[in-house]
Amino acid sequence: MDTNPTALLLDLAARAQDLSDRDALQNLLATGHRAWCEGVADVQSGIARETARLSDAQLAERCTAAGAPWEDGMTRSEVVSALAFATWDAAPAAMAYTELEERAALFGVCLLGEELL
Repeated sequence: MDTNPTALLLDLAARAQDLSDRDALQNLLATGHRAWCEGVADVQSGIARETARLSDAQLAERCTAAGAPWEDGMTRSEVVSALAFATWDAAPAAMAYTELEERAALFGVCLLGEELL
């Protein structure tokens, strides 16, 4: 991707607010989905690096602070993933993507084409 996912998602959400054309919204949504995936992957790798040396207790505290689940039986990898998703979901870029999805949905646009529904 040419730009960082956060900047791109914020831009796409802003551009979508003035659109009603289904094809244009579909294109923005598809581009936004790729940026969302890249953003969450970036956050996941960052969280994995940041938490690599934390004890389980420290990681549990970090999860609690972020509102991420910490359940008995979860592997450390699952906990790191849950923390990454909670962190990403609270980020402006993820919120912008949700706005983009909602705008597109107003016009019946989603990532799955009608032929798949």
